[in-house]
Amino acid sequence: MKRILILCLSCITLQAVSQVKTHVPTIDEVGPAKLTANIAAVKAPFPMPAFKKPVFPSYTITIKGKGDTQTQEIQRAIDAVSKHGGGTVNVPAGNWRTGRIILKSNVNLHLEENAVLNFSGEVADYLPVVFTRTEGVEVMSLGACIYAHNQQNIAVTGKGKLVGPPANCPVRKQVMRQDVIENVVAANKPVSERIYDGHNGGPVYLPMFVSAVSCKNVFIEGIQLDNTPFWNVVPIYCDNVIIRGITVNSVGIPSGDGIDIESSRNVLIEYCTLNCGDDCFTLKAGRGEDGLRIGKPTENVVIRFCLARQGHGGITVGSETAAMIRNLYVHDVVFDDTEVGLRFKTRRPRGGGGENLYYERVRMRLRLDAFRWDMLGARMYVGALADRLPALPVNKLTPLYRNIHAKDIVVDSARALVRVDGIPESPMKNFSLENVEAHCSKIIQSADATDMKISNTIIYTSDSLLTFTDNRNVTFNNVRFINPVNKIVANLSGDLTDNIRFENTTPQKPEGWDSNTWNKK
Repeated sequence: MKRILILCLSCITLQAVSQVKTHVPTIDEVGPAKLTANIAAVKAPFPMPAFKKPVFPSYTITIKGKGDTQTQEIQRAIDAVSKHGGGTVNVPAGNWRTGRIILKSNVNLHLEENAVLNFSGEVADYLPVVFTRTEGVEVMSLGACIYAHNQQNIAVTGKGKLVGPPANCPVRKQVMRQDVIENVVAANKPVSERIYDGHNGGPVYLPMFVSAVSCKNVFIEGIQLDNTPFWNVVPIYCDNVIIRGITVNSVGIPSGDGIDIESSRNVLIEYCTLNCGDDCFTLKAGRGEDGLRIGKPTENVVIRFCLARQGHGGITVGSETAAMIRNLYVHDVVFDDTEVGLRFKTRRPRGGGGENLYYERVRMRLRLDAFRWDMLGARMYVGALADRLPALPVNKLTPLYRNIHAKDIVVDSARALVRVDGIPESPMKNFSLENVEAHCSKIIQSADATDMKISNTIIYTSDSLLTFTDNRNVTFNNVRFINPVNKIVANLSGDLTDNIRFENTTPQKPEGWDSNTWNKK
């Protein structure tokens, strides 16, 4: 009888906890296979423009192909269509070899089904150098395989494929390896003198796959990208960007990010599947001193109905954060076999940060943590600035993360639900997490955070430990911890730790506490 009573009480308590009551998509409900013909209206917690598919004039030039490489023919066609007032450059089915392609205003570069553009591995095919930004710093280098600068109304569409330069080619071999970029490119050096052209076998900064710089009205739809030399799709300083239904495969490629939104605004990303050698969907806004000099934030971005497969992070903010990443709305996305789910990165010398970030209806199957703040980095990149203590004076390069809200989250598997490595002088601030069902090995490990609330949540875990270092104002409300020992243990440290509360939770309080609240004496 006693055993039956315990089970019934457990069931009653379980029913009292709010479940995820709205539909959270599964893997078969997102990605390119679900791409809609038209763009549905965007509803976000902040104002967004009305996104519409572009319409190009009917004028079309179809590539015919002569010789081994079609770079000149493709480029001549783009130039001619743009000069004519706009239209389409059509790449028919077949294998085509090319060097860098430069898009021009009012041109749609369309790849038919079974059309494959194979990009050269010779540095000479990406010269002369062009203005670009790599890892958040402006340089003159190879740019991108498909590149545009100061253009309007440009598109890359179709069911065809882009294939990056082959392994062990000069482009890949001559990549800059001297040091992290801010230690190579002096912030006070004019951009026109920051030339990395591979002359005499010298270093280059790798070309991205598709990158528009300072462009307006950029549309990318349907294509597949394989074997990128560096980041895949990278709008830089752009306004009004739509990326729909693309597929990226870059597993095993260092820095093989999927989509990087760099200091751009009014962006819609939907129905994409990214399988990457680094972060999948990424938001960036410049690096350190150079990023502050430029001062262009990434803002007003919506990501929906997308799938992240392998990758360091499903959706990552940072670590280049100088001009701020703000107004991001992510909803109805799935992470499947990704390392970290929602990842927030920065470093002490990066500046800026992220704010007003919203996440809803996210499903995760992860190798590592569901929510991960990494604000310090490692000594190999930023030296002693990676050391948590001592706390340092706040200056213009001190980044922050604040006002981050997530709800209706299903974590099918993860290492930990939440891990925070904040900055003592700039703690992560104001994070709310509600309506969650999580299956994870660990629960929470948090250093340097304030104003954190987790509510209406069930956590199935093999662990009982919650660790807080210099955390203030942390509340668990209507949370059920289900583990083999039927208890939780709070490990508190740091002189600043204060006001840790457990309200209507099961267990009611950590083991050894006199009440459900811990306050600094």
